[in-house]
Amino acid sequence: MRLHRIFGSEDLNANAGAGIEIVQFNPKVVTYEVFGPAGTTASINYWDAEANTHQVNAAPLPWSYTISTTLPSVSANIMAQGDGNQIGCRITVDGVVREEKHVDGVNAQTYCLVKSA
Repeated sequence: MRLHRIFGSEDLNANAGAGIEIVQFNPKVVTYEVFGPAGTTASINYWDAEANTHQVNAAPLPWSYTISTTLPSVSANIMAQGDGNQIGCRITVDGVVREEKHVDGVNAQTYCLVKSA
């Protein structure tokens, strides 16, 4: 008993013997939207969850694309140029608008960026 007190071989960790608890979480949902006047089409470039680029040509507006990921963080980027005089983009993360822009001009172009979602 005396050696036990001297060397402190007693486990003082409150969680000793407890298993590792797995914490459940919901996936992150990122939605890209491009919008403009009726009949407008656009060339659209966007990043997926792993930051790979994708291109959509002559997409009729409004256009949207949704990504669902379990990554802890994701960067969202979209660029669009339309054949009309107005265009806009929007990025929502889990239903909350994080970035939105509207542009007027001939063959209008715009971009939206969320560095860390």
